[in-house]
Amino acid sequence: MTDTATILRLAVASKEGQAISEHFGHAKTFLIYEFRESHLHFLEQRQVEHYCLGHTSSKTAMAGILEALKDCTAVFVAKIGDGPQQKLKAMNVAAVSDYAWEDIEPSLLDYVQKQAQI
Repeated sequence: MTDTATILRLAVASKEGQAISEHFGHAKTFLIYEFRESHLHFLEQRQVEHYCLGHTSSKTAMAGILEALKDCTAVFVAKIGDGPQQKLKAMNVAAVSDYAWEDIEPSLLDYVQKQAQI
């Protein structure tokens, strides 16, 4: 899957910009990275309205988040609910929580390497 021509966009929910440390529904910013030519590059921050409001959720905010992530291959989060995970999957965006609380760049590189083996 990942050769030198492969370009992947990866979104990260992070509280502090160092680790994958934010719950999907609480994220106000997603850090966007691009994997290209065997290298990982930070592209931008995308601001979103968090959709989790305690025991309720904002459908408008969810629509905005999905729009912001539609060009990504995967979104890395500390935690994500079944509903948002299914919405992302329907857009062919993988929700990845396997690297919760781990450093961003090594986690993304490990994920890309593992995807290449599939």
